[in-house]
Amino acid sequence: MPRHTLSVLVENTPGVLTRVAGLFARRAFNIHSLAVGPTEHESISRMTVVVDADALPLEQVTKQLNKLVNVLKIVELDPEASVQRELLMVKVKADDASRTAVLQVVELFRAHVVDVAPDSVTIEAVGGEQKLDALLAALAPYGVKEIVQSGAVAIARGPRSLTDKAERTLRSDR
Repeated sequence: MPRHTLSVLVENTPGVLTRVAGLFARRAFNIHSLAVGPTEHESISRMTVVVDADALPLEQVTKQLNKLVNVLKIVELDPEASVQRELLMVKVKADDASRTAVLQVVELFRAHVVDVAPDSVTIEAVGGEQKLDALLAALAPYGVKEIVQSGAVAIARGPRSLTDKAERTLRSDR
């Protein structure tokens, strides 16, 4: 099933996340990742939703999302015309014998060590899904103790901003 990334601009009000996620759940869509945060306009939040879905059912869900009162704009981001990143933090076993090798892997992937303990290191990496998967595969032989990973965040390439029109729409509705 193809993977789609939706950028959904919503009013920054309580309950919007629940309504949007509920709509996907009612249609039996599995949300692969979900990231929500404020935009440059305090009254607007951006939801980046990554789902595995065929085109026609996704179009139906998008139309239903547009009907929700607090949804301002929905754009499907083409992977070629957008920048998408995830954050990964991973705790890896690293005693005196293996620490140098682990640090070489960290450097190779342009990741960062954010915590050091006598028997482990915690690594932070930012990148696309393939890069983070490759990093985890390279660290696996040393013993991965714990993984925390964010959902994808994405933004369209180029000078246009999705929030400009949404902010004007929101102001005119008030």
